[in-house]
Amino acid sequence: MMENVHLAPETDEDDLYSGYNDYNPTYDTEELENDTGFQQAVRTSHGRRPPSKTSLASSLGRPMTGTIQDGVTRPMTAVRAAGFTKAALRGSAFDPLGQSRGPAPPLEAKNEDSPEEKIRQLEKKVNELVEESCIANSCGDLKLALEKAKDAGRKERVLVRQREQVTTPENINLDLTYSVLFNLASQYSANEMYSEALNTYQVIVKNKMFSNAGRLKVNMGNIYLKQRNFSKAIKFYRMALDQIPSIHKEMRIKIMQNIGITFIKTGQYSDAINSFEYIMSMAPNLKAGFNLILSYFAIGDREKMKKAFQKLIAVPLEIDEDDKYISPSDDPHTNLLIEAIKNDPLRQMERERKAMAEKYIMTAAKLIAPVIETSFAVGYDWCVEVVKASQYVELANDLEINKAITYLRQKDFNQAVDTLKMFEKKDSRVKSAAATNLSFLYYLENEFVQASSYADLAVNSDRYNPSALTNKGNTVFANGDYEKAAEFYKEALRNDSSCTEALYNIGLTCKKLNRLDEALDCFLKLHAILRNSAQVLYQIANIYELMEDPNQAIEWLMQLISVVPTDSKALSKLGELYDSEGDKSQAFQYYYESYRYFPSNIEVIEWLGAYYIDTQFCEKAIQYFERASLIQPMQVKWQLMLASCFRRSGNYQKALDTYKDIHRKFPENIDCLRFLVRLCTDIGLKEVQEYATKLKRLEKMKEMREQRVKSGRDSSGGSRSKREGSAGSDSGQSSSASSKGERLSTKLRALPGAEEPYESSSNKDIDAYYVDPLGPQIERPKTAAKKRIDDDEFADEELGDDLLPE
Repeated sequence: MMENVHLAPETDEDDLYSGYNDYNPTYDTEELENDTGFQQAVRTSHGRRPPSKTSLASSLGRPMTGTIQDGVTRPMTAVRAAGFTKAALRGSAFDPLGQSRGPAPPLEAKNEDSPEEKIRQLEKKVNELVEESCIANSCGDLKLALEKAKDAGRKERVLVRQREQVTTPENINLDLTYSVLFNLASQYSANEMYSEALNTYQVIVKNKMFSNAGRLKVNMGNIYLKQRNFSKAIKFYRMALDQIPSIHKEMRIKIMQNIGITFIKTGQYSDAINSFEYIMSMAPNLKAGFNLILSYFAIGDREKMKKAFQKLIAVPLEIDEDDKYISPSDDPHTNLLIEAIKNDPLRQMERERKAMAEKYIMTAAKLIAPVIETSFAVGYDWCVEVVKASQYVELANDLEINKAITYLRQKDFNQAVDTLKMFEKKDSRVKSAAATNLSFLYYLENEFVQASSYADLAVNSDRYNPSALTNKGNTVFANGDYEKAAEFYKEALRNDSSCTEALYNIGLTCKKLNRLDEALDCFLKLHAILRNSAQVLYQIANIYELMEDPNQAIEWLMQLISVVPTDSKALSKLGELYDSEGDKSQAFQYYYESYRYFPSNIEVIEWLGAYYIDTQFCEKAIQYFERASLIQPMQVKWQLMLASCFRRSGNYQKALDTYKDIHRKFPENIDCLRFLVRLCTDIGLKEVQEYATKLKRLEKMKEMREQRVKSGRDSSGGSRSKREGSAGSDSGQSSSASSKGERLSTKLRALPGAEEPYESSSNKDIDAYYVDPLGPQIERPKTAAKKRIDDDEFADEELGDDLLPE
């Protein structure tokens, strides 16, 4: 066996390159032709013989397969190449993959009647029902979600019974049972079926086989809190807190927050303070800090309020700086990336978090500023200094503006103006906000020059401030330049498409310019945004009335009274429109409703009295004319109508007394004397001669007066024609200056004779429901302090948001 092994000659020289040409002859393929053993194996079947028990030497210098050498048998090896068989030597096709044997036999069919398969299908159905219940809940269909949850519960109980019959109880799927019960309890709670939800949670909590079921006591505490059972809510919160390990820090903090909120609702502020102080020391957050300030405010601890406010300011926001979204170079790839992340969901979440923090800080400052110092101004100054030293330095200016608004609420306009004037030298944003508020204040005081000046300052400081542009338009509108005012309103709308004040004012401007179609288009757009705005609904109705479309006007007024059902002006306007259409019954209904809500509207009283006289119910008209004479005691026509109603209803004595009373108050009233003469003649009283003498004297005086007026007109006819224009303007001014009562006095006809029936007056013009204000911008201006929060916003609204999601 060692014949073919060549050993390297021993030499004393250390040859670095020796041995590279020496190799094992086993790998020598060039000498196979001279290898006798190999050639013999090729020519004969010697190479395919099974190995014998005797040890045979190979011509290649290695033991044969199966040879026992040194007590160890050499392992068997393959003697055939893959894919070759004896049949191949007889001419069979080469088929290493065995494709000639045909397709595989079909799979064994499932036995759907087997108990295991039935259990598997039922379990799949239960899982599908749970998923469908959760999806229905997320879509807002709570009833469907509850039905699916109940169905899942029924099928799961059937599944448990079938499993117990087939397998041992240990093989029951506890996870599925837990999911079904938990979903059912959640759906009961969502549908406000709190008793059923609590019973289902009790089933889960009391079952020791469910792991971590104790934390569901948080949800049970939430339900008791909704039921205002605060003692049980605190009990279950504490039980859940005891069963949650300390490694779940966030969960424990949330439960502590719920406990603090419950203590606030029960008025136990000291216990609430302990909970919130613990939270602020372990994991400070905005809601806990704000609620801590509320608790200290409730007990009136000034120093602790200051410390709590400082803790609230120090809560980290954990958001990126705005500089991150500013491109530092002109690299297009970097700019593209910044543009992509500038308004992505993460950036929106950061904005919301920052806005919420600013809301809490502003509300807390407005809450504690009046009480932490001797005056609210000193308190505001302290809050401003604290904010300036924090990460919310930009809120300091907003606090100053809120200080000015507080002065306004206290009717201290001078201090408010002085505070706002301090911003004239600040940066452009703050200057624009302060100037906008100043412009608004001066506008309310009808100082249009100052209002226009500050409006210009606001616009120059920030040309894209829609509030400043709207106020500038208002000052121009007040001066009668409607075209220019419309330009300012349109520019404000271009800068901020959601500026409803500007859109409203554009509609009013078009209405003033008699562009009714454009005005209607503006108000219809505004109605699509503000669905229940009474002002917008009235303006649409008024424009349809001006366009002589009473049906549409009535329809929009009906929508208006559905929003403000007690508005007497809207009701009287509806009555007027129905009256003009000839529908007296509907007109009476709305006039009567208007009278019920506002019984001092003289036009409504006049119409109702006239309606009852026309319908021959003079007795019912008496109460309306009595009220009219009380409202306008110096208007003789109401007392004449009252006496006429007494006379028509047959109460002559009452009528006579009323006429005598009128004659005492108005001795020169000819109509009263005529009725006294007629009535005394009919009754046969002796005073008839006295009244007749007075009547003749007054009639003669009237004739002489008319003759003097006529002769004066004839003598000054030429000069009067030259002054016709100025006289017309003077008469116009005097007529415009007349009061509403004087305007109504021309609408009732004088009663020429005692026997003639009273006729109702013709259609009367009723003033507009609103006196065409310059839009909501003037009534409630949109100042630059856009994050202003009303004082009531710190109420319980924030306390309900802290409950853990179920």
